[in-house]
Amino acid sequence: MGPRGAPLLAVVLVLGLCALVESEKPSPCQCSRITPKNRKNCGFPGITSDQCFDQGCCFDSKVAGVPWCFHPLPKEASEQCVMEVSARKNCGFPGISPKECASRQCCFSSLISEVPWCFFPQSEQDCHY
Repeated sequence: MGPRGAPLLAVVLVLGLCALVESEKPSPCQCSRITPKNRKNCGFPGITSDQCFDQGCCFDSKVAGVPWCFHPLPKEASEQCVMEVSARKNCGFPGISPKECASRQCCFSSLISEVPWCFFPQSEQDCHY
């Protein structure tokens, strides 16, 4: 193999390794708490649930007219804190610190402005595949 073959071999090996690594299956809360109208397509026509989960996406074929394989909600430190921002119920006040929010036994996420950063958790009992 000549000097130009080594970089090509490295690229092929990296791509092969990437294909072997499966994405982590999202949690039930990341999938069941997203409303059907907010689903963002993650698959292709005819995708199976296993293929969808292998891509790290959610699968739910119960609702017609919306993507069945879709991107999950963002992972949170606690499953009780996984929810759409529209579902957040304020548990604090503007400028509350993460520590004070936690002392109220609430969830904290400051990633999105103009929504409650400190919000009440939800029971995990409604989470399912």
